[in-house]
Amino acid sequence: MARRDANGRMQLLTRKGNDFSRRFPRVVAALTALPVRSCLIDGEAIVCNEIWLAVFDLIRQYRHDADAVLCAFDLLELDGEDLRRTPIETRKLTLKSLLRGKRPGLAFNEHFAAEGEMVYRQACALGCEGIVSKRLGSSYRSGGADCWVKVKNPAAPATKREAEEEWA
Repeated sequence: MARRDANGRMQLLTRKGNDFSRRFPRVVAALTALPVRSCLIDGEAIVCNEIWLAVFDLIRQYRHDADAVLCAFDLLELDGEDLRRTPIETRKLTLKSLLRGKRPGLAFNEHFAAEGEMVYRQACALGCEGIVSKRLGSSYRSGGADCWVKVKNPAAPATKREAEEEWA
């Protein structure tokens, strides 16, 4: 979660609540430049390889922290207004508008209104980790929810690494 409060304080919080703001200064600079008083963005810090594919191992190595970008998925709060009950398509449209233009350190995670199986096949062909499908009209819920599903690419390096770590 990327949080900018009304006092201008920035936090990049992991799932476990660790603040990674110092680790990703480029993301913090991009959040600082947003034309808002406050915001809460759900996203994931990524580092891309030479063909612009997010590679999890690059971010795990800590050597590429200055190159990290926040891939923004969802907008949960804007200028003090809680948007979590707002439909996903409205939140995504507002987020896209907020991030329009070139913003080094922030990237809008595009979405596709298409058949999930076709999107999944294309994602796997590109070597992506997988896809997340969310039901139109759904509100925001953290963690797992019945209105969204994540399908991983079993051939993706990150998926293989996760399986190996489970058995370690």
